[in-house]
Amino acid sequence: MDDNKAMVIFQPSGRRGEVPKGVTLIEASRLLGVDIEALCGEKKVCGKCVVRIEEGHFEKYGIQSDMSHVSPWLEEEEKFITPERREKGFRLGCVAKVQDDILVFVPEESRAGKQVVSKAARDIHIDHDPAVKVYYVEVDAPTFEDPTGDFERICRGLEREYGIKDLTIDIFTLRQLPVALRKGKWAITVSVWNDQEIIRVRPGKHEHAYGLAIDVGTTTVAAYFCDLTTMEVIDTVSMMNPQCKYGEDVMARITYHMTTPDGLQRMSDDIIEGVNELIDKAIANTFPPKKKKKKKKGEEGPAEYVEVPEEGKTYLRLEREDVEDITIGFNTAMHHIFLALNPEYVGMAPFPPVLHHSLDIKARDLGIKINSSSYMFVLPIEAGFVGADNVGVLLAEEPYKHEENALIIDIGTNGELVLGNRHKLISSSCATGPALEGAQIAFGMRAAPGAIERILIDPETKEVDYKVIGRESWRKYSEPKEMKAKGICGSGILDLLAELYRAGVVAKSGVFNKKALKEHPRFRINPDTKQPEFVLAWAEESSIDKDIVVTQKDIRQIQLAKGALYAGCKLMVKRMGLQKVDTVKIAGAFGTHVDREKALIMGLFPDCEIEKIQGVGNAAGDGCRAALLNVKKRVEANWCSRNVEYIELTVESTFQQEFMGAMQLPHMSDEFPHLEGLVSEEILHQK
Repeated sequence: MDDNKAMVIFQPSGRRGEVPKGVTLIEASRLLGVDIEALCGEKKVCGKCVVRIEEGHFEKYGIQSDMSHVSPWLEEEEKFITPERREKGFRLGCVAKVQDDILVFVPEESRAGKQVVSKAARDIHIDHDPAVKVYYVEVDAPTFEDPTGDFERICRGLEREYGIKDLTIDIFTLRQLPVALRKGKWAITVSVWNDQEIIRVRPGKHEHAYGLAIDVGTTTVAAYFCDLTTMEVIDTVSMMNPQCKYGEDVMARITYHMTTPDGLQRMSDDIIEGVNELIDKAIANTFPPKKKKKKKKGEEGPAEYVEVPEEGKTYLRLEREDVEDITIGFNTAMHHIFLALNPEYVGMAPFPPVLHHSLDIKARDLGIKINSSSYMFVLPIEAGFVGADNVGVLLAEEPYKHEENALIIDIGTNGELVLGNRHKLISSSCATGPALEGAQIAFGMRAAPGAIERILIDPETKEVDYKVIGRESWRKYSEPKEMKAKGICGSGILDLLAELYRAGVVAKSGVFNKKALKEHPRFRINPDTKQPEFVLAWAEESSIDKDIVVTQKDIRQIQLAKGALYAGCKLMVKRMGLQKVDTVKIAGAFGTHVDREKALIMGLFPDCEIEKIQGVGNAAGDGCRAALLNVKKRVEANWCSRNVEYIELTVESTFQQEFMGAMQLPHMSDEFPHLEGLVSEEILHQK
């Protein structure tokens, strides 16, 4: 590395690179294509560019990050950063200058281009039977003839009216009971968990209770805010996983725990803080927005804000206490880190988790800020690399209730696979790595405004058309002033390899077809790396004033990811004794945006009828929602964790052979008859 340069890594975007020492963090962000709010034009008066310097050794990136690696604190920062936040490493991006290698976390409020997290709730059938139910009961006031205690009095009323017996009550709720009973004039609404424990009391009659179903992914976190009485999804809120700064994949985070004395607690605290932020975001959306009230001339005092409700919209005006239940699912590593369980052994053969079974934990014991007596249901896990998120997928898709053999693929940083039907189900995982999500790709990025999300390449001219997030139309139909390209995200990467192959830009092996690209302006040899590359977007079309290219190294990274996924699918099909599968379901973010043809062309999975390939969106989150709204789904979840057979594919004797074959497009030797007509004969049958 040049002594005059330092490595700067921005999270959660994952952008990194060397920048000249002495530049501000804002200048570094621009050099690396990271959008940080700077409304005042770096005049140090808006305070919007607050970032956090992370300290410690980050094995994933091979750097030591420290507060001393940026310029000293300046007085003008005190206006925007409290002493408490200063202690936590927060700095102004327009003030702090790079002096050595650093990892910088950009909080959500400081991001100019907000991450687009597509985690919408699907319309799936769920029988209504939540764990938390509300009961209204009227009881007689105590007398000298009947001085029965308050708790026993409402228990008697609940048994009489609803047949519920042998109830207990949380101590926090018990403390609220006397006042609530008398305030309601001996009429009270009781929230009961699992028909076992009273977790909330409210004076008078109330008909609604609320809960959250949360899907914690390695990269993103999504929550569905639901009315437990009506089953309505009130809101969907999401965020980047704040643990991204410790590495894009689970092994990097396990390594961080092993190499940093307080690493596990730090990561656990981060994700719990993130969950609380999501709760706050969901609650905030039940109130009308506010705008600053203009002061009259000569008026003094703090600024006042007035509500500006949207016409015709009803606002629930809920508080944290109104959240009475949470269901949550994670992959196994995220599960352990969230609960501050040692994840070290999950990353070591034979990859045993600390436990398989589900957990009911008081939310307050984890620092989750909802109703003080409420529980959090943690979905069970199947194996070291097939976690509770996969159990959520099973709950949503229910392959254990159908005759057809379904192959369900949850594509993320780790690929999780399930194959089978009501007679038998097997599961496994494969290390796809983060390449399909934009990491390890030269111009890869998260799904934020400016990211190329769709690609088309003309087979004849090799000219490229693309669509970016934040722009309605494709490039050739867009005005120059509209949103420009900044990089390429996961759905664009899925398109990329398929289009490069179909257009003859790369051969079956994944190598650039130099003969077909001879003298083509988009194909060139990089003068610095001496490696071939293909231009997707010219500098004048980009917001970073650089050509956005795909390199030979990028193509190899995508091949490695898709090869691992295909090999896993192939071995599972063989293990089940099948010739083919009846249907393929793609879950995760890719399941929301998947182009079925492109997925088959690049060879993500064995050949299948196009019509039988389905994108099922965030099925893991849907499964968490099913468990929130139907308590029987929690029983099914534990059944799945015990009865789905896990297979460790990497120890299969033929895995390496299958993997090498799957590296080619769509495969070295496997036939893909359903690609006939989608790919030219010449390309499809090339040797």
